[in-house]
Amino acid sequence: MGRWLTLLRAAPAVAMRRGRAALAAQRGHLFVWAPVCLGAGIGVYFSLPVEPPEAALLAAGVCGCLLLVGARLWSGGWSAPGIGLGLLLLGLALAGARAHHVAAPQLGFRHYGPIEGRVIAMDRSASDVPRLTLDHVRLLRLAPERTPQRVRVALHGAPELQARTLDLSVGQTVALTGHLMAPGGPVEPGGFDFRRNAWFARIGAVGYSRTPVVLVAPAQGGQWLVRARMALSARVQAKLPGEIGAFAAALMTGDRSAMGQDTRDALRHTNLAHLLAISGLHMGLLSGFVFGAARLLLLLAPRSRHHWPGKKIAAIVALLAAAGYLALSGGNVATQRAFIMVAVMLGAVLADLRALSLRAVALAALLLLVLRPEALLGPGFQMSFAATTALVCVFGALRAQTPLPRWARPALALLLSSAVASAATAPFSMAHFNMVSRYGLLANLLAVPAMGLLAVPMAVLAALLMPLGLDGLALQGMALGLRWILAVAQEVASWDAALGHVVAPTGAVLPLIALGGLFVMLWQGLGRWAGLIPLALGVFLWSKTERPSILISQSGALVGVMTERGRALSREVGEGFTAKLWLENDGQPADQAAAAALWPGAVSRLRRAQVAQTEVLHVSGTRAAATISGCDGAALLVSNVPLPAPPGCEVFDPDRLKTTGAVAFQRGPGGLQMQVSRRSPPRLWEGGASWGQ
Repeated sequence: MGRWLTLLRAAPAVAMRRGRAALAAQRGHLFVWAPVCLGAGIGVYFSLPVEPPEAALLAAGVCGCLLLVGARLWSGGWSAPGIGLGLLLLGLALAGARAHHVAAPQLGFRHYGPIEGRVIAMDRSASDVPRLTLDHVRLLRLAPERTPQRVRVALHGAPELQARTLDLSVGQTVALTGHLMAPGGPVEPGGFDFRRNAWFARIGAVGYSRTPVVLVAPAQGGQWLVRARMALSARVQAKLPGEIGAFAAALMTGDRSAMGQDTRDALRHTNLAHLLAISGLHMGLLSGFVFGAARLLLLLAPRSRHHWPGKKIAAIVALLAAAGYLALSGGNVATQRAFIMVAVMLGAVLADLRALSLRAVALAALLLLVLRPEALLGPGFQMSFAATTALVCVFGALRAQTPLPRWARPALALLLSSAVASAATAPFSMAHFNMVSRYGLLANLLAVPAMGLLAVPMAVLAALLMPLGLDGLALQGMALGLRWILAVAQEVASWDAALGHVVAPTGAVLPLIALGGLFVMLWQGLGRWAGLIPLALGVFLWSKTERPSILISQSGALVGVMTERGRALSREVGEGFTAKLWLENDGQPADQAAAAALWPGAVSRLRRAQVAQTEVLHVSGTRAAATISGCDGAALLVSNVPLPAPPGCEVFDPDRLKTTGAVAFQRGPGGLQMQVSRRSPPRLWEGGASWGQ
């Protein structure tokens, strides 16, 4: 007995010694964990159930700085955990500071009337109609200090009215009559938070219009770079009409407003959508092409070949080209991330360091998280750094020469890079988009070479020749590559079972998979395989995911109940966006009318269903509401018009849903358990700066 007590007393000291030894073995490889710790703090901020006080955020920032300084001064074996904790606290403080910094008024009521503002962006909505983003907004009978800084308006109505938006340009002041409301929250608890996304974009209202857009004032000062970008897009589309021109404009300028929904769907369903977004692939191909071309030119002349630092000069030229591409492409978050990656790697070339290393990737991630902490939550950030980290690790492990002949190595590199990138990004793609392209690897193997060998080089050449008016031939060469890519996308998308669907995971799944994958890739030694434990746990939890038995939309206009044949919806039309996302998250997307046909009750304005011994009654419209008395036999009463709250049942009408947001009921040990999507007190983006309520 005494021996066991002695071992028990010594266990903490032994664990401490082994922990210090494990950290000592990672010496020189710990910097790559800095963005992981910073990102963990950012994730903590966004997962908090309530908004932390500003004093708490300030204290977290101060404590984080003190820990970083103290850990650097203390040479003990536990300085690394101190730095990690300091970075976590700094991430928490940075995310909170960013959320407060972008605070702007949000519309707290439904507005119908004239809307005036300056056009700052033009794109297409999810329903494939033109959409304008306006700033310098003016709304009738709303004081300037209560008016949202930016609004986004979708232009519905007759096609000829939509076509007139093509004559608009960024920087013009326009007026129209439309409906506006606050950006909507998640369509279900735990779902993507559209209102949070709009908060960080400073968009305080969204809506639609069915009236013509009237030009109030031409573009005046400012926005010159955006206007140049749109002019370049128009020139490219004039030279290359149709979907090819729209694809070329998206590639060169980031303007996707002319691309049809069918084209975008084909690219997305074949895992080729990354070719449409200006991201790491495009920025890497462009800077690599410019770097190689500049080095080749410098090697032609004897003086520059023997006396000039050709590699560093080429790196500077490539960096300038990448910066120009960033400016002309609109500078969205994905492009900024790609530019930071390229700038860090070219900076490594200038500093005589290895350009492609995990330290360079970590530095790029740190810079982006400091500038835009909210980027951590987006699929672009997650997929980009997952692919880049995996590629650097795999190719670093295979740095030794392969037994293959030299001519076969490019083919092996293409196959391996496509396979590794697809595997690394697959969990994030499936989690965010609820789909998996079964032939995505094949599509990438067929399409990516055309982008790298033809489309991007011809785009660079066209940009250089455009001031001379000689860009036509280069654009035609670019079109050849883009036609091939679209042909591949459309052909592969048409194959049977080309697209699979997966259920949306619960909140813990992606963090566990990310942690496990990072541990396997970043930890040194055999201990890295411990990362398979959280990775396997994440996959297991995903496989056991159960969707809510009952879903209620935030307007009360739609109810979805889970049946043996899938999700049944209470309406055939209306709330189409919510219905689409519910069905996609179930992993069984279907037409809304087909899902409505599964509803177990009769078709009427009073829709009844039985779920786990719970009677659900959905009431649509004032007339239907007037026909019911009390709870009318239901345990859950849902309505899209205000109702009294009789005893004996739960009532979810617009007044209550305004405080709860979308509602879900999940089966639990004690029966159905309710979850709401809006917290109380609300987070900043859930109404922290609303006006006019």
